[in-house]
Amino acid sequence: MKNIVWASLLAVSGMVISGCHGGESAATPGTAETMQARVVESQQKEIPVSLRSTGTVHARETAVVSAQVMGRIQQVLVHEGDNVRAGQTVVVLDDAALRSQLEQAQAGVKAAQNAQAAAQTNAALAASTLGRYKQLESEKSVSPQEMDEVSHRAEAAAANLEATRAQTDVARAQERGARTMLGYTHLVAPFAGVVTARMADPGTMATPGLPLLQVDQAGALQLDAAVDELAIGAIRKGIKTSVVVDGGTSGNLAGSVAEIVPAADPSSHSFLVKIDLPSSKQTHAGMYGTAEFANGTRRAILIPRSTVVSRGSLNCVYVLDDQGIAQLRYLTLGAQLDNLVEVLSGVSAGERLVDAPSDRDLAGKRIVACTGGRP
Repeated sequence: MKNIVWASLLAVSGMVISGCHGGESAATPGTAETMQARVVESQQKEIPVSLRSTGTVHARETAVVSAQVMGRIQQVLVHEGDNVRAGQTVVVLDDAALRSQLEQAQAGVKAAQNAQAAAQTNAALAASTLGRYKQLESEKSVSPQEMDEVSHRAEAAAANLEATRAQTDVARAQERGARTMLGYTHLVAPFAGVVTARMADPGTMATPGLPLLQVDQAGALQLDAAVDELAIGAIRKGIKTSVVVDGGTSGNLAGSVAEIVPAADPSSHSFLVKIDLPSSKQTHAGMYGTAEFANGTRRAILIPRSTVVSRGSLNCVYVLDDQGIAQLRYLTLGAQLDNLVEVLSGVSAGERLVDAPSDRDLAGKRIVACTGGRP
């Protein structure tokens, strides 16, 4: 990740040594031709340094709607760009098999309830019989064997009742499970938002985990930017940043760092930084954006962009020596700073330059700084 610089507009008027009113004088034999031109001076300034990071705009929350049961898709009720409500049905699967399973489970519940009712009647009768035999036993009217048989029948009836109750609970659980599975045939939106992707159409066989739709939550967006591991130390949660979204017409957006993923991507050696963006009708998920983070200051040599002329693919300026003779000097330029430009090599601070030389060949000519309008 490269560090680049940015700076607020410096007043060009502070660089101007003098203006000119036009005109030139003919050279005499043995002397350089004299011309009048506007002259400015290069300056060294302390300018802010920023760290630039690129990424993609996303919704703060994104959900992929997928099937939880196997079934053929009967209906897909939404398309890309549709707004959905939380809980709105978006996909319907064929439910014939699951509905049959639910009916079987309901029949099983009914059978278990009937068996439980019969067991409860038998248990009540056995308990009543045991009570009467105990009364007869106290009167010495029954044998110990008869008493044991009645007691065992009562215990067996009570145990059978408990078993049928457990069977009824199992049958009811199976019914609830079948009803839940049947509910999975109607897939719903997890939250209010917009459908950003549709991956299946009616007739497709849906399997558990197969993505069918993607829904982005309604509301503010985030820029997910990758920051090089060497620069992550300059970024903290909550700091402000300027964001430019390609394709947007809102200009610079004032973002705020919401989250820094603590683990770096081992393949790119970069950290994911999530930046909250303000609401904008021109900003949409999937757009490409660039964030700039303040990262201290440094000194740089700046000249007005109007002093730079092009010679093919090269940039150059006319620099005046101590005698005012113009010399063509080639430059290596850095960052563009509004109407100023950084010079990486070719010009030192405090040198005098010809401003707006246009297409004139001034090399070797004596330049006289003068007041007035441009030549």
